[in-house]
Amino acid sequence: MRFSTKQIHAGTEPDPVTGSVLPPIYQSTTFAQPSVDEYLSKGYSYSRSGNPTVRALEQRLAGLENGEDCTCYSTGMAAVSAVLHAFLNAGDHALVSQVAYGGTYRVCTQVFARFGARFTFVDTSDLAAVEAAIRPETRLLLTETPANPTLALSDIAALSEIARANKLIHVVDNTFLTPYYQQPLALGADVSLHSTTKYLDGHNATVGGANVAATAELDEKLRFVQNATGSIMSPMVAWLTLQGVKTLSVRMDRQSASALAIAQFLSGHPAVGEVCYPGLESFAQHELAGRQASGFGAMLWCELKGGLEAGKTLMDSVELWTLAENLGAVESLITHPVTMTHADVEPEERQRVGLRDGLVRFSVGLEAPEDLIEALDAALSRL
Repeated sequence: MRFSTKQIHAGTEPDPVTGSVLPPIYQSTTFAQPSVDEYLSKGYSYSRSGNPTVRALEQRLAGLENGEDCTCYSTGMAAVSAVLHAFLNAGDHALVSQVAYGGTYRVCTQVFARFGARFTFVDTSDLAAVEAAIRPETRLLLTETPANPTLALSDIAALSEIARANKLIHVVDNTFLTPYYQQPLALGADVSLHSTTKYLDGHNATVGGANVAATAELDEKLRFVQNATGSIMSPMVAWLTLQGVKTLSVRMDRQSASALAIAQFLSGHPAVGEVCYPGLESFAQHELAGRQASGFGAMLWCELKGGLEAGKTLMDSVELWTLAENLGAVESLITHPVTMTHADVEPEERQRVGLRDGLVRFSVGLEAPEDLIEALDAALSRL
């Protein structure tokens, strides 16, 4: 089946009892067993260990990523934590993209480091730097591409080859492009990670996460952690995400087209300095963006010539765009990463990886692009 068909039908079918087209929300703590000897014969016992509604979403996402199986979690950070729990022990070392979501940086440096795991934040776009950072105790490579918020790209196929040669598990955070535009497992990665909160939900309605594994062995390790830590997604969130995923391809194409139009507008505005969007030919990694993915996504950023204060004025005054964290939904959002999504990253580290104070991040939604551009133009004219 093609992607647009799988996003609607994979993992579900009409209810055999009632004929309901949508799957039920199995809002149940526990499941009755036929007998002691037939325990788990129906597949479920307790919703921390597995739930039919959650399972439907797991099967759909596994199908969209062409993976062996999927585990779904209460948040995107629970999915990141599950990866670290599943593949690291005390004394082990992991490589992480030097530009990563602030929550990923925080959980590595302030939580897992306390229990003996060690982390090196490396420029994963530099293959030589990645190879040089590998130690005998390195077990995991966690790549975020495109990176949040700089949109720096990493070559998934090349990194996967390095990981295989050094017996590392390669996990790719695929949140920004989704399986519709980017297929990490097909490029050699072991796990494709998502904050389902973003494009998969698409409506600012839920928080959730997912890990799609390339093999049953990897999935088994992740599923053990999902159960042991109690981090499974709730049935209601799974059901809402199932509905959101049905329109993923339509939303991504429309939002990406609008993002390109907005990036082109900003590039020509006299108040704007640098504009970064993978779909622009001026983007430093434009060739890799076109080779590795089938679309450029709906995230972009700019830095105004007036610097940080001009950026603050824009974010505080622009109409139609909502100043808020999150991304990937139908509503267009504007964010200041340094004070919002990446506030826990030390200033020195932000400077080292190029996360500048004046950077303004845009998550382009489904509004008419003309309206979004007019709102930006009006706000920029007041600077």
